[in-house]
Amino acid sequence: MSATHSDALVFFGATGDLAYKKIFPTLQAMIRHGHLDVPVIGVAKAGWGVEQFRERARDSLDKHGGVDAAAFAKLCTLLRYVDGDYKDPATFQELRKRLGGAEHPAHYLAIPPVLFGLVVEQLGKSGCAKGARVIVEKPFGRDLESARALNRILLTNFAESDIFRIDHYLGKEPVQNLLFFRFSNAFLEPIWNREHVQSIQITMAESFGVQGRGAFYEEAGAIRDVMENHLLQILANLTMEPPAAPDSESVRDEKVKVLKAIPPLDPAHVVRGQFRGYRKEKGVAADSQVETFAALRLEIMSWRWQGVPVFIRAGKCLPVTCTEVVVRLRRPPAIYGPPPPPNYLRFRVSPDVVIALGAMAKVPGEAMAGAPIELVASHPPSGQEMDAYERLLGDAMKGDNTLFAREDYVEEAWRIVEPVLKAAPPVYEYDPGAWGPAEAARIAPPGGWRDPAATPSEPRS
Repeated sequence: MSATHSDALVFFGATGDLAYKKIFPTLQAMIRHGHLDVPVIGVAKAGWGVEQFRERARDSLDKHGGVDAAAFAKLCTLLRYVDGDYKDPATFQELRKRLGGAEHPAHYLAIPPVLFGLVVEQLGKSGCAKGARVIVEKPFGRDLESARALNRILLTNFAESDIFRIDHYLGKEPVQNLLFFRFSNAFLEPIWNREHVQSIQITMAESFGVQGRGAFYEEAGAIRDVMENHLLQILANLTMEPPAAPDSESVRDEKVKVLKAIPPLDPAHVVRGQFRGYRKEKGVAADSQVETFAALRLEIMSWRWQGVPVFIRAGKCLPVTCTEVVVRLRRPPAIYGPPPPPNYLRFRVSPDVVIALGAMAKVPGEAMAGAPIELVASHPPSGQEMDAYERLLGDAMKGDNTLFAREDYVEEAWRIVEPVLKAAPPVYEYDPGAWGPAEAARIAPPGGWRDPAATPSEPRS
C-alpha cells in the first residue's frame, strides 16, 4: 500500500501539549499548501465535543503562528472528535464508525510512550489497523529491551512498511540540506574518508534549561533525549555510503550499515554533566543523577571511516543555542613556516544554515605568511522552509518512509548507547553558561572542540 495515500488522519492525544503547539499549526499549513483534504479525527479523554475541539484548534493557532481564515474554515469542516479512554474497546469501536468508508487511515500517536503499546493493540483488535498506517513519536523505548518489546507489538499489528517512527529532526530543512550537500558535490568524495579526515565533531547546544519539564527530563537525560536519536541521525547522514537508489529502503539500508559499524559505547569514553540548579527544578529529584550534558567519543569501524574518531556533545544551559558539525581534515605538511592548522568543513544546521570551508590564505606583505580564513555560504531562515512536522506527516500519509526510522535502525541505536545506560559514568556539575563540566576536556577532538558562535540575534550569555 506504499503508493496509496491515506484517506483519513487520526491523532491520539488530540487535547495534549504536542497537538496544541505543533499539530494544529501543521494541519493548517498542510491545508494552505494543498496537502490535506481528508477527515481529521482527534481522539482523547476530555469530556469534549467537536465544537470544543475546534475551539482548541483556533486557540492553538492564535498562539502558534496565527489563524489563516480560509485554511481554518476548511480545517473545521475536516475535524471530527472521539472522546474516550484508550483502555476501553468502545472508544475504538466509535473510532471505527467515525472512519466511515476510509480504508487506509493514518493513526498518529501524539501520546506518552507508555501508551503506545496499549493503543496499537486496541487498533489491531478493533479492526482499525487493517489497511492503515501508524505514526509513532519518539522515544521508541527507553533501552534496547523496551525498544524490541515495542517493535514486537507494532509488527504484530502493522507491516514494517506501514510503521512511521518520527524523529522530527530528520524533517528539518537544514538536516535535509546536509544529506543533499553530501551527495550532490563531487569535490567531497575524494576527501571524505579516513585518508583525509582527521576527526568529526557534532555539537548540539541549548542555552536554555528544561523549561518546566523536569519530570520528563528525569526520565530521559541528554543521551536518551537527543544523542540516541537526533545526533546519531546526523552522523548517519554525514557518513553513510551513497545509496544505490533514492528510494526509502536504499537510503535507510545505508544508515543502518553505519550504525552496525559502530561498537557499543565505552563508558570510559563518556563524560556526563548536570548544570547547577537543575535539582531545584519542579519534578527533579533532590539527588538526581540525570545528565543535562554529555560528551562522548565513538568510532565507525568501516573501510571508509576506521581510525577517524567521532566526538559528540549535547547539553542544556550552554552559552548558545546551535547545532553544528565540524569535519577536520588532516594537517598538510609545512612548507611556509610552521605547520598550518588543518582545513575543515563546518556545517551549521540550526538555528541558521551555514556551510563553511576553513582554509589558509597569505596575508598581505613581503613575507610568505598566512592566516586562517573561512569561505562561507549561509542561508538564513527565509520563512519559505517547510516545517518538520508538515513534511513528516505529509510523507507518512503518502507512504514515503525515507525520513522515518526503521526497526533495525532503532535497535542498533539503542545497542550503541546501552552500556552507558546500564553503567552510567558519574555526573559532574557545571555552571549555566559554561561549555559543560571541566571534565569534558577529557573527551575532546584533536585540537579541541570548536565552540559554535552565537548568531547576531542571540549574543553569547
